[in-house]
Amino acid sequence: MFDTMTFTKVAAGLCGTFLVFLLGGWAGELLYTTGGGHGEGHEQAYVIDTGGDSEEAAPEEQVDFATLVAEADPGAGEKVFGKCKACHKLDGSNGTGPHLDGVVGRAIGAVDGFAYSDAVAGHGGEWTAENLDHWLANPKDFIPGNKMSFAGLKKVGDRANLVAYLQTVTP
Repeated sequence: MFDTMTFTKVAAGLCGTFLVFLLGGWAGELLYTTGGGHGEGHEQAYVIDTGGDSEEAAPEEQVDFATLVAEADPGAGEKVFGKCKACHKLDGSNGTGPHLDGVVGRAIGAVDGFAYSDAVAGHGGEWTAENLDHWLANPKDFIPGNKMSFAGLKKVGDRANLVAYLQTVTP
């Protein structure tokens, strides 16, 4: 069954396969190596300018959130509200979360018939545009211990559009 010739062919096939992989690895190293060799003292092939060497970066302009809301698009905010519809309603009835009609200017934790967490109920204050901005950015950071599982809206434009839309929804 296994004679010398069959064994020799199998061994030669394995050696040939390993030789192909070895030569392929060497060819790959030659094609894709950017350095001039191993060890220290070799320059990098190219430098990517990240702007980190500049002495002082220009400070970003801080725009008041109320100004962003005044310039925001309530129509775009209505689309962003699609992320809120799973828990919040605009018809005066509570869902998983309290209803949001008339939320701008309303006291925090003041919807009758909704069981707020102790953290929200004891927070105080009212839902101003700035407070809504902080809440929508990260509810867990704004009022630690609240029950809202939403992670937040990262884009300030989305938050401004949503607040502009909520300002148009009255009870």
